[in-house]
Amino acid sequence: MAGGSGDVRKVFIFTTAQNYFGLVSEPWDQPLTYSCPEVNNFLDDGNQMLLRVQRADAGVSFSNAIDFADTKDKVLVFFKLRPEVITDKNLHSNILVSSMLESPINSLYQAVRQVFAPVLLKDQEWSRNFDPKLQNLLSELETGLGIVLRRSDTNSSKLKFKEDDTRGILTPSDEFQFWVEQAHRGNKQISKERANYFKELFETIAREFYNLDSLSLPEVVDLVETTRDVVDDVWRQTEHDHYPESRMLHLLDIIGGSFGRFVQKKLGTLNFWGDPYYLVKDNLKAGISICEQWVIVCNHLTGQVWQRYVPHPWKNEKYVPETLEKLGKRLEEVLAVRTIHEKLLYFLPASEEKIICLTRVFEPFTGLNPVQYNPYTEPLWKAAVSQYEKIIAPAEQKIAAKLKNYISEIQDSPQQLLQAFLKYKELVKRPTISKELMLEREALLARLVDSVKDFRLDFENRCRGVPGEASGPLSGKNLSEVVNNIVWVHQLELKVDDTLKIAEALLFDLSGFRSFHRSAEDLLDQFKLYEQEQFDDWSRDIQSGLSDSRSGLCIEANSRIMELDPNDGSLKVHYSDRLVILLREVRQLSALGFVIPAKIQQVANIAQKFCKQAIILKQVAHFYNSIDQQMIQSQRPMMLQSALAFEQIIKNSKAGSGGKSQITWDNPKELEGYIQKLQNAAQRLATENRKLRKWHTIFCEKVVVLMNIDLLRQQQRWKDGLQELRTGLASVEAQGFQASEMHAWKQHWNHQLYKALEHQYQMGLEALNENLPEINIDLMYKQGRLQFRPPFEEIRAKYYREMKRFIGIPNQFKGVGEAGEESIFSVMIDRNASGFLTIFSKAEDLFRRLSAVLHQHKEWIVIGQVDMEALVEKHLSTVHDWEKNFKALKIKGKEVERLPRSGSLPGVGLSLCLFLCLSLSLSVSLVNR
Repeated sequence: MAGGSGDVRKVFIFTTAQNYFGLVSEPWDQPLTYSCPEVNNFLDDGNQMLLRVQRADAGVSFSNAIDFADTKDKVLVFFKLRPEVITDKNLHSNILVSSMLESPINSLYQAVRQVFAPVLLKDQEWSRNFDPKLQNLLSELETGLGIVLRRSDTNSSKLKFKEDDTRGILTPSDEFQFWVEQAHRGNKQISKERANYFKELFETIAREFYNLDSLSLPEVVDLVETTRDVVDDVWRQTEHDHYPESRMLHLLDIIGGSFGRFVQKKLGTLNFWGDPYYLVKDNLKAGISICEQWVIVCNHLTGQVWQRYVPHPWKNEKYVPETLEKLGKRLEEVLAVRTIHEKLLYFLPASEEKIICLTRVFEPFTGLNPVQYNPYTEPLWKAAVSQYEKIIAPAEQKIAAKLKNYISEIQDSPQQLLQAFLKYKELVKRPTISKELMLEREALLARLVDSVKDFRLDFENRCRGVPGEASGPLSGKNLSEVVNNIVWVHQLELKVDDTLKIAEALLFDLSGFRSFHRSAEDLLDQFKLYEQEQFDDWSRDIQSGLSDSRSGLCIEANSRIMELDPNDGSLKVHYSDRLVILLREVRQLSALGFVIPAKIQQVANIAQKFCKQAIILKQVAHFYNSIDQQMIQSQRPMMLQSALAFEQIIKNSKAGSGGKSQITWDNPKELEGYIQKLQNAAQRLATENRKLRKWHTIFCEKVVVLMNIDLLRQQQRWKDGLQELRTGLASVEAQGFQASEMHAWKQHWNHQLYKALEHQYQMGLEALNENLPEINIDLMYKQGRLQFRPPFEEIRAKYYREMKRFIGIPNQFKGVGEAGEESIFSVMIDRNASGFLTIFSKAEDLFRRLSAVLHQHKEWIVIGQVDMEALVEKHLSTVHDWEKNFKALKIKGKEVERLPRSGSLPGVGLSLCLFLCLSLSLSVSLVNR
């Protein structure tokens, strides 16, 4: 070509520019551009590093510099890696090509975000060799560019903020981050408080969207519902200026886009035609649910709820995320193909035909990824589905007969018939099978006609009754009558609607379908009319109550928040329970799609504004009104000061530094401070009560233990237990309770100790004679007679002294009272005096038995009471006499050895050691003779 048109370098530049600006089919002055000095400078001058190309009237214009004005339109930039002259050898190794759209900031941000940051930060090889400091700088650059982009008007050289400008918001996370930044810096258009409010609302879902790819399909199904609540709260908030409609529209759109891309990414890993059916089905259903639910959310909010929300109505047409909706329908088609295939396999016999079907049926879908929905892939998908249907057509002929036989067997059971059609719905929809099942579908239609009649009869019988009664609507939990009735009818409406959908899907070509359709639609209209009547009646009742001060629906912002009832002293909050019910009704009815009248909505808004504080105050009032029942009677004086301080705050509900005016609902700052004081006082009183009740429980356990400790044998354990009680009371007193305040509580425990002591006292008296400490007594032969050691009178005195010590325990028992207080334990002796006769009688009986021991052993000391010399002279004259007496002495000695060495009586231990000594003495005397 002339003019350098054969230069491969220029061909490269001009062809690239043509393609980029779409000038292939447009005439433009190529020879002129081939001789362009700017192009020549870029190619032939090693110092010229840049060539800018921009659209112009005559085609394109070239420059070796970039001006800000260039960024108004899209720009193509060629620039060099190295300062060299461009040749055909380095043409493709030294020239970089980049485009610029909207603004340099946006172009650089997207290049860093989409290209360079992922490569340099996420790729293992590059990130390993990339300096960590540079990695941080790159991340900071990406973040900083995003912030600048979100703050700026990209068509201006100056950074100006426009709240409805969303060009820097590409993902939900960008929107959430936008409000975080505004809450941090603020500006004239957005206050920090408002931005912080939106930031806190979005925090509920911000983390999930930031980590969206790491979530599972079921988790994102739940996220859709949570997101619905969040965006609804954002739109309906009345604390600050409203959220801009254009911004909300953009947010709904990018949320839908995120959900769609998430579904495509998760499902893109599946082999729809080769993976097990259950796996494909579960994942597809989850993906379909995500798409459908978000479409329903957008449709419901922008088409009904927000359009009827009086404080901030949605002004545009309802928004429907079309791409997401079509993606959901594509997924439904994929599921239908797999489901039909599974149903066909169920009916096909295990034969060669089945094997052929398995191998050939999905061939039309080879090379297609069904989740990649867009207008370009739609024709290819439809062609593949058409080929698939041709392949399965022969199998449908055989299956139709089998399905007909199966349905005929269950035709007499309406429920089974309906379930069968639902189970094989995809097959019944097929034209061939649908035609074959004409009679069966006629039977199903008859069943559906009967079911609609039953729904109508049930509605007419119950619609005027009282909820919960046999003749009234079915009742739910925590629902007012109007909401309950509407929900009940709404459930019937859903059943009729489901019946209608089944008929529309499977029976639309039958002759009786139109009649059935009219009947069902007529019943649905009746339901809607009933719902509207219920709502209208409720609206009239509420609006009439607004003018009646006794209805509980009136709340004046400048009225007192609470006061003490002069009749019964109870604390009453000037915020009726009817207002709480009204709020719930307004919220529930709004969710059901009803437009709340402006007057009612205004009252609800006021009630909602004070609801949080009212609930807290009602809790405080309930605590105040019931604290006396929670207190232990004897502990009340100990909490008197805290109770009086609490009551004083209630009585002196004054606002301002001077405390001259009453605190009212319309003074939020003063109200918050007053509530805080009330809560602190109530908390202090409740804490004291809990601590004292805990101590009371501990003391109960200790006294119960004492009641089971033997007072007669384990007096030390009684002393230890009593000391533990005294230590516990001292610990309570050390916590700031005055001794005078604890008097009633101590008296209470003295009475409990009295019960425990008297129980063990009575038990001890009954067993006193058997359980007194043992007195050891020796039975001695001394001075020619038997004697006790210690002497009998001393034993008697010691025994009665021990009895007296036990009987006198109540006189010595001081309990837990203060020193100098009159003891309540002394009277225990007089109250149990009747038992003393028994113990004294037993004691005397014991001493009688002790005396009998002396008489029992007198025969053994007889020999010691005679003159041995005279006795021997008289009776022992021959050797035979001596031998006879020695034998008798030995026998007697053996008898002495067999005598017990000790014995016992209750409370007495005896030592019987005198006899051996006596016999030995006698033996010695005889030997000496």
